[in-house]
Amino acid sequence: MSEESARYKAPGVAGCIFCSKEITERIVATRGTVFAIKDKHPVTQGHLLIIPYRHTEEYFTMTSEERQHAEELLRQLRKKVLQEDPSVKGFNIGMNCGEVAGQTVMHAHIHLIPRRAGDTPEPKGGVRGCVPEKMGY
Repeated sequence: MSEESARYKAPGVAGCIFCSKEITERIVATRGTVFAIKDKHPVTQGHLLIIPYRHTEEYFTMTSEERQHAEELLRQLRKKVLQEDPSVKGFNIGMNCGEVAGQTVMHAHIHLIPRRAGDTPEPKGGVRGCVPEKMGY
């Protein structure tokens, strides 16, 4: 681990669930400045969150190193999910940036959501579902 990566593991913000010591018990994978956990309220089976160790509010405040490590971990986890579960045929990847965009934990995190045929009646529109009437374009 680089010195820069190590400093991201410094204590975070009091009261932040992703900065708590308890979160370390839920870690399923790591890559440099980021780690992954299973989502506590999964959209589908296998829903994961990729989270910077450093407390930072959203994607736009993540460092380039954090974004790079997050992308590398996303690819690693995608490969693992596909190897372990042949029913997975696609993925949604997303971030909510700001309360009005649906962010409820104000610590940057990326959702990796495995998708299976038939897991929703009409998947057309995918992430456009954040505004339901815009899904069926």
